[in-house]
Amino acid sequence: MKVLYLGDVVGRPGRDVVIERLPEIRERLAPDFIVVNGENSAGGFGMTEKIAEEFFAAGTDCIVLGNHSFDQKEIMPVLERDGRILRPANYPKDTPGKGIGAFKTRRGKTILVIQLMGRLFMDPLDDPFAMIEQQLSGNPLGRKYDFILVDLHAEATSEKMAMGQFCDGRVSMVVGSHTHVPTADTQILPKGTAYQTDAGMCGDYDSVIGMDKEEPLRRFIRKIPAGRFTPAAGPGTACGVFVVSDDKTGLATYVSPLRIGGRLMEIWPSVT
Repeated sequence: MKVLYLGDVVGRPGRDVVIERLPEIRERLAPDFIVVNGENSAGGFGMTEKIAEEFFAAGTDCIVLGNHSFDQKEIMPVLERDGRILRPANYPKDTPGKGIGAFKTRRGKTILVIQLMGRLFMDPLDDPFAMIEQQLSGNPLGRKYDFILVDLHAEATSEKMAMGQFCDGRVSMVVGSHTHVPTADTQILPKGTAYQTDAGMCGDYDSVIGMDKEEPLRRFIRKIPAGRFTPAAGPGTACGVFVVSDDKTGLATYVSPLRIGGRLMEIWPSVT
């Protein structure tokens, strides 16, 4: 299978580059399944139903969120009725929506998408390691599911790396999100799981993690807020991770970053 994960979409520049470039990505890479993190897509905070529909119309199969899942209150009933949109699974039991989704790909393969949120320097949610253990113990890779993707939305690189090692050999892919900077540690772990600590954001990199520079700089230098954070408005770069898995085992055989558009050096996966 070929699976593409695109990192946190920040504001209009992120939305535009994802929606405009997805047709080209689909033509060049022919992914069987596309996951987009949309949690910052509405002005940098949360996501609306309209934006979700734009992502789906462009070819997205699943949208994951994160700590800004509920910033746009209108999304709550959407999460209840649309299983293609996932918020972190380790939110409390009665939180709207769900964090785990099983899907059929265009070729009839099965994929399980699990989103979790880290706890270091984040809200104290349920233990993501206990939750992933519970899920994987009943869903062996290569039997019930052809591909298992785990997105850990977390601040600490150590927590994301630990999740990758914890899941190695049991899932196809562990990718981190939330910090908006693509890491340089793309790899296949010893037991066959593709891994990258953070996919990076889809947004304007002439910014402070996607936000217009003026207000963050003011707060760092003078320690006095003067306004709201707003997304930077320049050309966006789409950043993500592309994985090819073995159809028999579900383990990764190839992994590469994807970076196109905007300011960053362009990287296209070499497997087509």
